[in-house]
Amino acid sequence: MSIFKLHNPFQPAGDQPAAILKLVQGLKDGMQAQTLLGATGTGKTFTMANVIAKHNKPTLVIAHNKTLAAQLAQEFREFFPTAAVHYFVSYYDYYQPEAYMPASDTYIEKDASINKEIDRLRHATTQALLTRPDVIIVASVSCIYGLGSPEEYEKVNLKLEIGQKMDRLALMKRLITIHFERTNADLTSGKFRSIGSRVEFMPVSEIIMYQIEFSGGVIAKITKIDPVSSHILSEEKNIFIFPAKHFITEDVKKKRALVEIKKELETQLKKFKKEGKLLEAERIKRRTNYDLAMIKEIGYCNGIENYSRHLSGKAEGEPPETLLSYFPHIKNPEHTRRHSHSVLEGKDLSGRSKDSSEYVQDFLTIIDESHVTLPQLQGMYAGDASRKNTLVEYGFRLPSAKDNRPLKYEEFKERIGQVVYTSATPSERERSQSEQIVEQIIRPTGLVDPETIVRPIGEKNKYKGQISDFIEETEKTIKKGFRVLATTLTKKMAEDLSTYLKDKKIKAEYLHSDIKTMDRIKILTQFRKGEFDVLVGVNLLREGLDLPEVALIGILDADKSGFLRSETSLIQTIGRAARNSEGRVILYADIMTDAMDYALKETKRRRDIQIAYNKKHGITATTINKKIHDITEELESEHGKVVNAELLLDVELFKKAFAKDKSNKGKNESDSIKNLALSDEERNKIVYDKIIKLKEKEMNKAVKELDFETAAILRDEIVVLKTRLDKKEK
Repeated sequence: MSIFKLHNPFQPAGDQPAAILKLVQGLKDGMQAQTLLGATGTGKTFTMANVIAKHNKPTLVIAHNKTLAAQLAQEFREFFPTAAVHYFVSYYDYYQPEAYMPASDTYIEKDASINKEIDRLRHATTQALLTRPDVIIVASVSCIYGLGSPEEYEKVNLKLEIGQKMDRLALMKRLITIHFERTNADLTSGKFRSIGSRVEFMPVSEIIMYQIEFSGGVIAKITKIDPVSSHILSEEKNIFIFPAKHFITEDVKKKRALVEIKKELETQLKKFKKEGKLLEAERIKRRTNYDLAMIKEIGYCNGIENYSRHLSGKAEGEPPETLLSYFPHIKNPEHTRRHSHSVLEGKDLSGRSKDSSEYVQDFLTIIDESHVTLPQLQGMYAGDASRKNTLVEYGFRLPSAKDNRPLKYEEFKERIGQVVYTSATPSERERSQSEQIVEQIIRPTGLVDPETIVRPIGEKNKYKGQISDFIEETEKTIKKGFRVLATTLTKKMAEDLSTYLKDKKIKAEYLHSDIKTMDRIKILTQFRKGEFDVLVGVNLLREGLDLPEVALIGILDADKSGFLRSETSLIQTIGRAARNSEGRVILYADIMTDAMDYALKETKRRRDIQIAYNKKHGITATTINKKIHDITEELESEHGKVVNAELLLDVELFKKAFAKDKSNKGKNESDSIKNLALSDEERNKIVYDKIIKLKEKEMNKAVKELDFETAAILRDEIVVLKTRLDKKEK
């Protein structure tokens, strides 16, 4: 019986049935690698959903950026509404890694901004993998970075049940040992508070509050509560609480790790002194001793991941535990026969980190847009190693920090088992590794590849230049009710073109990698909803973005050499218009490059096949009608939604503010009230957040200098500022 229940809104069509059959048979035949060469818009995701349902094993889907991963997660949730479909990406909105540049003697301290919502989703991912079989994880390449041991993470989970012997103090101590933080304010993810004979806490994996009541030294009641409305959702007989952090270490292992770190420090100090590097020796001595003191006292220090080898008990050079370690493995029958062991039936979670010859992967891996994702997976280790080597050489980190790293590509391949690469333009790498390449060219909708047109950049023939011509074509497309994409070569060009289009009364926005993860997803949703008509970007507008409303794409400076105008990039960009029956692509170029020539010929080849198929079967192409979803709606805090609603409902407050705010004159009152609500919220965030961040920076600096008295004063000031901000928002 299948553990995955596929919701089929429609039956496979076009090339999909044959592709599904071939891929599933390939998996049954034990093929380690296959490639699905699927033209854009042929429904590769639906094909792979059918393969997952038939293959019947937990699945890891790897995408090359967060936006695409979010889209895929939403699609798989629609196909598998009862399964555990989770989104696992880097939880940093901003990340500046620790680094040292010897040439200028510049040390750059690690600086990061963690997105709490994404952190919550990461915990939901690992907990699902440890508790149920029907799991599909859509991840970015962050899945090959160190995550902490699944055995330790699973071992310290806390089970609470009615009648269990435990008092309030004992529960609070247990919560602290698994990295929950105590608070007297509103509960947020990973925090708890004590009220009378009750303890309330919010898990890191969901926005739900649990209330534990005690009586006579036992747990008397477990209540599940909505933290926004305070409504009781249910009363539970028992619950499991997983740690608030992925990096968990038992006290015995922690003590052993502290001893090992001290030994390594002594060895490194001798080395530096022998080489005459006295500054480096003093530097590493001060930093390591400070970190050791923090780990001993509170079990944690900034940059604790750099000691992961010692804390996990791994040998030098041994690969780190990653998300892949949380997927199920089974005993390798070949290994069992060789070593005369009894065969272990079923899945064995404890074998994840053991000898790879003894255990084999029992899950399917799908690498989406593999022509981009694979190079990312291959390049992660080298870049990280170069930075770490410099830090170690100049005394900022111990040599063991080099083992806090992403997986090498060969290590990654050993840990993924059977794999299916999917791409409209697979590279030679996938082709050479695959035992079978399955083509999917015909679309179920009958849509064909878009018409491609080449027009000059300069003032030739009847055209006045690429921007003027693009604006003229854009206005025609918008009048028909469709949307438009424009691709530029740089972020600055994207921003400038967006501004220029607005000046021409065309609603436009830009999208590139500097925009935060959640904001990117919101922008795409607004674009699909028609809140603006033109989206301008760089390479983010290529792989996997499903935008059926787009009927025109303008590729500016198509004849410029480089990655963004390569054969693969051009074919992918052209494919963005293949989901609309009126799709057209205009390449602005003065010369015909080899990349353009290949892309135009390959597009024509596929278009001819598709038109011939439609003619033979009497198919009329129709634009894809796809529901518009915004994954961020599920990720947003419900508390935030209620606050915004209350702001908008407080009409009298904003009427008073409206009379004083000159910026709203000339607008009608209802619109102004709404705008004021938003601007007031922005004002609170900008003013208070900036002050709070400055205070937090000063507090952290004081802690580093061991000036705890100043740090305590700053901490109290931060609490006051946050309280004021909360009152203003309410």
